[in-house]
Amino acid sequence: MSFKSITRSSRRAFFALLTIVLSIPLAVPARSEMVSAAWPHAQSDLVAEKCIRFGTLANGMRFAIMHNATPPKQAAIRFRIGSGSLNEQDNQQGLAHFLEHMAFKGSKNVPEGEMIRILQRKGLAFGPDTNAHTSYGETVYSLDLPQVDADTISTGLMLMRETASELTLDAAAFDRERDVILSEERLRDTPQYRAGIAAMNSLLDGQRVPMRSPIGKTDIIRNAPVKLLRDYYETHYRPDQATLIVVGDIDPAGLEAEIRERFGDWAAAGPAVAIPDLGELKSKGETFEVIAVPGNVTSVQIAWTREFDGSRDTVAKRRGQIIEGLGLQVLQRRLSNLASKADAPFISAGAGAQDLLKSAHVAVVTASSEPDQWQKALSAIEQEQRRVQEFGVTAAEIQREIVEYRSVLRADVEGAGTRNTTALAGMLSASVDSDQVFTSPADDLALFEEVADQVSAEDVNKALVNAFSGYGPQVQLRAAQEPTGGRDTVRQVYNASRETKVDAPSAATDVVWPYTSFGPSGAVVERRAVDDLGLTMVRFENGVRLNVKPTKFRASEVLIREHVGGGRMAMQSDRSPLIWASPAVVLSGTKAIDFQDIQKALAAKIFGIDFSVGDSSVRFDGRTRTEDMATQLQLMAAYTSDPTYRPEAFNRVQQAYLSGIDQYDATAGGVLGRDFAGLVHSGDPRWTFPGRTQLSTATPDEFEEFFHPLVTKGPIELTVVGDIDVEEAIRLTAETFGALPKRPELSAPSQIEQLFPAPSEKSVVKTHRGRDDTAAVAVGLSIGDLLSDVPRSFVADIATQIFENRLIEQFRIAEGATYGLQGSADLSLELPDYGFAYFYLETMPAKIGRFYTLFADVAHDLGSTTVSADELSRAREPAIETLKHQQQTNEYWVRYLRNVQADPRRLELIRYSAEGYAKVTGEQVREFAKTYFGAGRSWKLEVLPVEAQ
Repeated sequence: MSFKSITRSSRRAFFALLTIVLSIPLAVPARSEMVSAAWPHAQSDLVAEKCIRFGTLANGMRFAIMHNATPPKQAAIRFRIGSGSLNEQDNQQGLAHFLEHMAFKGSKNVPEGEMIRILQRKGLAFGPDTNAHTSYGETVYSLDLPQVDADTISTGLMLMRETASELTLDAAAFDRERDVILSEERLRDTPQYRAGIAAMNSLLDGQRVPMRSPIGKTDIIRNAPVKLLRDYYETHYRPDQATLIVVGDIDPAGLEAEIRERFGDWAAAGPAVAIPDLGELKSKGETFEVIAVPGNVTSVQIAWTREFDGSRDTVAKRRGQIIEGLGLQVLQRRLSNLASKADAPFISAGAGAQDLLKSAHVAVVTASSEPDQWQKALSAIEQEQRRVQEFGVTAAEIQREIVEYRSVLRADVEGAGTRNTTALAGMLSASVDSDQVFTSPADDLALFEEVADQVSAEDVNKALVNAFSGYGPQVQLRAAQEPTGGRDTVRQVYNASRETKVDAPSAATDVVWPYTSFGPSGAVVERRAVDDLGLTMVRFENGVRLNVKPTKFRASEVLIREHVGGGRMAMQSDRSPLIWASPAVVLSGTKAIDFQDIQKALAAKIFGIDFSVGDSSVRFDGRTRTEDMATQLQLMAAYTSDPTYRPEAFNRVQQAYLSGIDQYDATAGGVLGRDFAGLVHSGDPRWTFPGRTQLSTATPDEFEEFFHPLVTKGPIELTVVGDIDVEEAIRLTAETFGALPKRPELSAPSQIEQLFPAPSEKSVVKTHRGRDDTAAVAVGLSIGDLLSDVPRSFVADIATQIFENRLIEQFRIAEGATYGLQGSADLSLELPDYGFAYFYLETMPAKIGRFYTLFADVAHDLGSTTVSADELSRAREPAIETLKHQQQTNEYWVRYLRNVQADPRRLELIRYSAEGYAKVTGEQVREFAKTYFGAGRSWKLEVLPVEAQ
């Protein structure tokens, strides 16, 4: 549960801004065409980004190649088949997704079980670097290559070519994978998923989408013969339905030649099949519906649908999207302002529009509320929507949105040369799915400026009238249980609201940013350079410490992290703290300006701020661009030196927690996620999720009493990383944090009692109220902290990864007993002597005993036999490549430079990391497993259905 506080992440283009959250799972736009089409820019007046090499093979397969060197020496491959669940026959429902799984189960030139191993040897981790997804209209295979040497690139292309037409689709492997698919179906079957699917199916009633959920039908998954899978494969995996995308630090010309050679002989197995009929959008007037799902949160929604516009992506079409988006964003802003008031009728609300699965265009106004307050929420969003439709938006409101999104688009242009390779590959794939021209950030900005120069309030108001003139209003209430009277009650509440007169909105007042001066600049009393790491460390006279590391990873990007000493370890351990209320710190704003006015005053800036509580500190995080770094530091200094704790912000967060607390009990994974942190800290309340009583009885006064000293009293350490000049960073920090009153010095972390629970043969048992065929299991083993023995930490990571690989190969791949099984070594950087390895999964209750047996067998074997060189390599290479990738991001440095002035071991950790994994030996893994994974050392947690107790 979290609120994203003021954070404005850079977006691809303004017209992608209003893909409103409809709470609809798997809502990826579907591709209904079955015949390969030319690239969209070939049929548009929009120009595609010039640095991309687009092409089409003679067999119809399209490809796009883009050179991009961020990060250097890496690449991303996306292989998209324009076919998904919408293309299945009635007796194939679920097989498009099933086929995606089978692509990893062997092909003509890659034996079963070898694909993942091949990639691991190349440094790819299964999951983060090797993945796939199937939606309504596409299946996409993803490889993120850690190296761009000829062999690695060739291997990636070879595997995609195998997937295209050479899969063996072995019947025995098919049968083993059935239970994995069924496990995934259970994992995804949450109250939010069921409610979201029901909501989407209602909007698209009578069309094909409601009949073709990508997960399919369980009876088909259990019983379908492999021939049906082969039929789907041969019919839909064809070159005229395929697009290959490669982005990275590669030579486009050379890569094109290899693509042509490798994929040129791919031929379709049969004639093209008919385009699936997605059905006609039903003409609807005013409708009312209740979607009651136990464990679901409460929300209301008013929607209007109209026919999907499948015309070409053009300048005129995008202009229309921009103008509609401006109007809807004004409505969104009004709803956000309403949510921040003391008497807010809802917890949060939103407005926007999107094309829904190429089946309809949907405009939506939605709000979440407390279970017994949905009537107020529905009335409020109805009246705000009617107000904007009756009175329109003002020129000042439009200008506000123009200013803000101009700054976002300008930041995109500034950072265009250092965009992330994997993100670019994903965006290119998405543009194929939506038949959009992949335009450059510069062209996006130019088009936006053209519209901004010409748009009028009348234009925007016409667009809003059109947005809300479709079929509707279609009113939905989503809740855990149906209200008395059902949909008739919803209708009565809505009609009563319609009788309420609405007035024109009051004129907005200008807001001036009040925090431009904090007093005389602070003096630097100590400065040290760490040349090998490109780091400068500074201490100011008032005790504030600053770490500065310039990078060129992302042009114009700057990350700033502020730690204020304290955190959980400084709190009393005999009571439940109000850590859960931390989102309200940012939502409260400061004494001189509230949260909404901060956004208004800084609309032309790129900034962000978030607040969280860690083990040894509380933390403010900011993300900005180079030219706005002064504003970002002013914002963070204001929250630190002049905080306020507004009751309405606290109440909003409190209501959000209370309204969603029941959803955790609805699934095994929800209970595991809620309780795990507290349990692995032996029930210490500082790490334990609060109960309903603790949440409901907390007060705004307690909120202030708890957070005020945490923010205003502790020692301050700042880390600034990114496209910065060291001297400028020091100067700006001196003007802000350096000018604050004196703070205490950083101190060594306090010693605490052993927190990890004692080993036990008896499992801790929790229960959930979801499906009786689902359970979750977690096993933890204490292995110590990170900094006390840095070389051991690398052995711990590799040993845990090998353990995980063996469990996956046996419990998932060979036995099909789970979909998701994960392991990790979590060694604390903050808590002395605290750290653990853990493995968790969701499975069927009857499989838990088998998992424990397998776990014990793997632990014994790992501790008694030295692992082979190949197995060691398959765990070590992905770890090394992942580390290299992380070290080429600002996020890595802003994390690991924490407390380096007080604890030099942290610098050694950074220096040693590059070689730490490489030095791990098979014998070290065996000794580690023998010491830490042996019999009698594990702690176990089970989450079982209530009926099993």
